[in-house]
Amino acid sequence: MEVKSENHAMLSNFEVLGLLKDIQAGRGQKKPNKYQTNLATITYETIKCLEQWPCNHQTPNGIMAVMMALTPYRLTPAEKLQLINLRPSSAVEIQLIVEESEERLTEAQIEELLDLLSTHLPGPDGGRDEQEEGMEDDEVEEDQG
Repeated sequence: MEVKSENHAMLSNFEVLGLLKDIQAGRGQKKPNKYQTNLATITYETIKCLEQWPCNHQTPNGIMAVMMALTPYRLTPAEKLQLINLRPSSAVEIQLIVEESEERLTEAQIEELLDLLSTHLPGPDGGRDEQEEGMEDDEVEEDQG
């Protein structure tokens, strides 16, 4: 992975994870300087943290597909980035990410967004459908109890 403009980019967690893994592997590194004394520790800890996030299960093709699919929703670049980084699995999460979502998105569009994200950006548990099925099973058990 190559950084095209060091000063003008918003990176997704997936891109940061890839860059840090490259640094950890020693690819593209020049001779260490005095500012890189703790780089190995910072790199290791950040990778360890990011591996707990959805970015660990994402692919470049999935991210590109999501970006193309998000075009009709007229979201800001920052909102798209947050949707990719956080991979929301509920309408409430989308409402927290998208500014003024009540005015900008219908309930149907929010559901479309959730389906789109779970399709193109798989999670560690297989996606949103399994989570919802588990919730529905819990609701049935509560009704019977």
